[in-house]
Amino acid sequence: MASRNISVSEASRPVLPRHTRLKFDETRQVWVILAPERVLAPDEIAVEVLQLCDGVRSVSDMVDQLAAKYAADRTDIATDVIAMLQDLADKGFLTQAREKTS
Repeated sequence: MASRNISVSEASRPVLPRHTRLKFDETRQVWVILAPERVLAPDEIAVEVLQLCDGVRSVSDMVDQLAAKYAADRTDIATDVIAMLQDLADKGFLTQAREKTS
């Protein structure tokens, strides 16, 4: 499984693996990440970041968007976002978007 893990950087384009979904749990009124035999309940900020993980946007683009939205220091946001995404990638909840071949 370690071979599927990614090293997250600002150039990364993370995406949830096809067997994993971000879903709002109506019963509990919380967002959850569903994966085979695993459930993770990320906090509000993590959910906002995960909703940006579409495999198209780079981490740099996400950081720029969040820094503008919250009028916060870009460096601080980048540090936090990369650390959070790396933790999720290490746990198998994120992967790198593949380049499309023609």
